[in-house]
Amino acid sequence: MPGGPVAAGGGIGASGGKNKLAGIAMTAFAAFGGILFGYDTGTISGIIQMDDWLRTFGTPTNDPDYLPLGYYLPSNKESLVVSILSAGTFFGALLGAPAADILGRRVGIILACLVFSLGVALQTGSLNMATFVVGRVFAGIGVGLVSTLVPMYQSECSPKWIRGAVVSGYQWAITIGLLLASVVNNATKDRQDHSAWRVPIAIQFVWAFILSAGMFYLPESPRWLVKKGRDEQAARSLSRLTSLPKDDPEVQSEIHDIRAALEEEQKHGESSYLDCFKRSHNKILLRTMSGILIQGWQQLTGINFIFYYGVTFFKNAGISNPFLIQVATNIVNVFMTLPGMWGIEKFGRRSLLLWGAALMCTCEFLVAIIGVTVSTENQAGQKALIALVCIYIAGFASTWGPIAWVITGEIFPLNVRAKAMSLSVASNWLWNWAIGYATPYLVNPGKGNANLGVKVFFIWGATCAGCFVFTYFFIPETKGLSLEQIDVLYQNSTPISSVRYRRELVAQDAQMGDVKIADTRHDQLNGSEKA
Repeated sequence: MPGGPVAAGGGIGASGGKNKLAGIAMTAFAAFGGILFGYDTGTISGIIQMDDWLRTFGTPTNDPDYLPLGYYLPSNKESLVVSILSAGTFFGALLGAPAADILGRRVGIILACLVFSLGVALQTGSLNMATFVVGRVFAGIGVGLVSTLVPMYQSECSPKWIRGAVVSGYQWAITIGLLLASVVNNATKDRQDHSAWRVPIAIQFVWAFILSAGMFYLPESPRWLVKKGRDEQAARSLSRLTSLPKDDPEVQSEIHDIRAALEEEQKHGESSYLDCFKRSHNKILLRTMSGILIQGWQQLTGINFIFYYGVTFFKNAGISNPFLIQVATNIVNVFMTLPGMWGIEKFGRRSLLLWGAALMCTCEFLVAIIGVTVSTENQAGQKALIALVCIYIAGFASTWGPIAWVITGEIFPLNVRAKAMSLSVASNWLWNWAIGYATPYLVNPGKGNANLGVKVFFIWGATCAGCFVFTYFFIPETKGLSLEQIDVLYQNSTPISSVRYRRELVAQDAQMGDVKIADTRHDQLNGSEKA
């Protein structure tokens, strides 16, 4: 689905109690950016099936299959309208790195909302395909920026003991956006004027306003502030996130750890995109490729086939009310993300990715087999197909949906984090675009199309098997580790041996946490005596 990040030293507030609700609430609010992402992604599936939108942007035809409306959307236009958003998000994701490094994470998110709003305005006011498509491009650039900056902001500002769940909240917000889109589409689909599609599009102004207004009041990432040499502001930011005074030993210890990690990385000079692909003791090449590939594999699970073309697919499968089925699948997506948010810190990243890939692979092969062996008039068969699609969505929502974003956010060192994250997210959107563009040609009937229909699920089943193999060999277990500890994990273990080595790091951290705070208090006491 078109769902980042890091914490330093012991993680924000790591050595204090697990009750820093203010910081958790602030970083969780940033997840609202996922609603922009999810809603914009989900709304197009229903809009391209609405009568007035087809009369405005479609192609006239006398084909009896399209009567009495007399308009349809050819595969080339359908591919363009659906996939062009992902083309914009690809470039937006790449722009996320300079925006994050130059403007900061917080200001970058506000800028993204402005760009997104421009795209929404163009789509809402359009009466020709060219304007509508340009609007989708600008909206895509805004969504691409958000999809890089929000997980980065959350990972750098949330406590390590709940970082996975907080960043997963971004994926949960995406699912809520998808659900809201399907509900609004279902409410306006029968209108026979422009409000049928303009209302669902214009509602996106509300999401952009809420996110940008809220970000004005949130603190900047303390890691970015330290990187810019603004340690005093970093301490104030960290103070707000931990609900501790800025001169508290825990806050000062955290600032010290961030600065020490940054200085170590800066010994090698200013990083570039090429640095993301260099072999080093820190395994940066492996980490960069893991981030790029996990985002690609997430798209290759086939999930966006359901959310981009679900209405069309269910309609062609003989289901009488495809809009309601789309609402139902989105409800499953929203509520099954919640156990994933809980399980990511309970069972870990690696194991959930493996189990999720196995479950999705099984369901997709069963959907394909039932689809090619059972008639569209067979009600029991159609109900089984819907049930398996819902189980498949539940498997994605509780595993690959949120966890791919968590992995992407936490595996990169600070000196290349923004650039490596932008490459990873750009990979997500590149595959998103490719799948969105190719799908109509793969599944639709007619000249020049493969007419696979439900057989396309054989492809998705095979790619989910690839997800399992990729996870086993490339993704380490990082549950409960600070971003600096993840550096150590990569330096001293492999993905296969990471589960055992992670336990050793957690045990060492528990022993060293009290010593570090005591040392910091001792240094402050000596400093005050000398003064």
